[in-house]
Amino acid sequence: MPSRYSIFSLARNALSYHRNWERNWRSPDPKPSYDAVIVGGGGHGLATAYYLAKEHKLTNIAVLEKGWLGGGNTGRNTTIVRANYLQDESTGIYAHALNLWPGISKELNYNVMFSPRGVMHMAHTEGDLKEIARRHNANRLQGVTLEFLTREQVKEFCPIINISPNVRYPVLGASLQRNAGVARHDAVAWGYARGADARGVDIIQNCEVTGFDIQDGEIKGVRTTRGDITTSKVGCVTAGHSTVLADMAGLRLPIESHPLQALVSEPLKPIMNTVLMSNTVHVYLSQSDKGELVIGAGADLYNSYAQRGAFNVIEHQMGALTELFPIFSRIRMMRSWGGIVDICPDASPLLTKTPIKGLYFNCGWGTGGFKATPGSGHVFAHTIAKDDPHPIAAPFSLSRFSSGRLIDENIAAAVAH
Repeated sequence: MPSRYSIFSLARNALSYHRNWERNWRSPDPKPSYDAVIVGGGGHGLATAYYLAKEHKLTNIAVLEKGWLGGGNTGRNTTIVRANYLQDESTGIYAHALNLWPGISKELNYNVMFSPRGVMHMAHTEGDLKEIARRHNANRLQGVTLEFLTREQVKEFCPIINISPNVRYPVLGASLQRNAGVARHDAVAWGYARGADARGVDIIQNCEVTGFDIQDGEIKGVRTTRGDITTSKVGCVTAGHSTVLADMAGLRLPIESHPLQALVSEPLKPIMNTVLMSNTVHVYLSQSDKGELVIGAGADLYNSYAQRGAFNVIEHQMGALTELFPIFSRIRMMRSWGGIVDICPDASPLLTKTPIKGLYFNCGWGTGGFKATPGSGHVFAHTIAKDDPHPIAAPFSLSRFSSGRLIDENIAAAVAH
C-alpha cells in the first residue's frame, strides 16, 4: 500500500480535486451547492460517485473525505474477491460485483490488479463437508459456479498445503470458486477517484462532516470543517463510523463497530498461487503481487473505533496458519493493522434510504465490503439518483429489521471474509 506521503503526491500530480470547490467558494453565494454529496472517500464512496456521473449523468457531485483517499478500511483489508455466499440476496450483490471486477481496469484505465486465481474454502470436519455441499448446491441454483475438491485435488491445486491426517484439523476437501481471487485495494480507490474526477466530480480531502442541515424531514445541506454545503442528496459511505454520522442525523442504526485484524509477512518469491480460507481453524491466506503473505482471521469481539486489535486474535491465526502450512513457520511477520467494520445483526449490509428524505446509507458490510466495491457503488448510485432502491439493493433496506425479513449470513458465509 502506498504511504500517506506518496498518496498526497499522487493527489497533486493525478487529480484536480479542488477545481470546482475553489470556484464555488469564490462565488457570491457563501455556500457551495451540489446536486449530491458522498460522505466517505473510500472504495464504495468513490465508486458511487463514479457511477452517479457515468450512469446517471450527474456531474455536480462532491466526495468528502475527512482524511486522505483510501486511508480507511479500503487501505486496511486483505483484497479478497468472491461471490460464494449462501442467501440469494447476498449472492445477487456479490455476483454483480464479481461480474464487474474483470472489466474495471480497462474501464477506468487504471490497473486494479484483479487476479482471478481462485478461492478455496477448506473442510476439516464432517460438518464442514455438509456446509460446503449445502452452499455448493445453493450457488449452482443462483448461477454461481463452484467445484468440490477432494483432499488430493486440494494438494494438487495448492502443493504447499499440509494434508497429513495426523493433525488437529486434517484437510478433508474444499470448495473452489475459480473466477474469484484478489485485487489491489488502494488501486481500486485511485482508479475510481481518477474516473470520477475525469467526469467532473469534486473530491475534497481533509474535509470532515460535522453535521447535517435537516428541515421538515428533508436534507438541505452538510456542515463540514471547511464550511457548509447546500445539497438535496447525501450518501453516507463511511464504513466503521456509519453510526457516528447516523447520530448526527438523529438516526439509530442496528450496527456495531468492531476491529478486524490482518497482517503481512516479509516478501517472498511466488509460492502461494491461490486464496485459501478455513473457518474451522479460522485463518485465510493469499500472496500479494509484492510477494507478501496476506494473513487474516476474525473480528475482535469487543466494540471499538481504534484501528488496532487484540494480540490473541493474531496468535490464534498464526497457530492455524503454521498447522496448514508448516513451510511458513520461520517466516517473519512485517506489519499488522486493524480496520473498523460495521456489522449488522444478520451480517448483511445496509443499502438504504432513511426516514429523512434525501439521506442514504451504505454500510454494515462487516468483512464483505471490499469484494462488493464495484457492485455496491453501482447499485447505491442508482438508489441515490432515482430515490428508489436498485432491485439488487432493495432487500438490504433498513425496513427489514422491522419486517423481520433478515438476510442471515452469520454462519452461511462459511468464513466471515
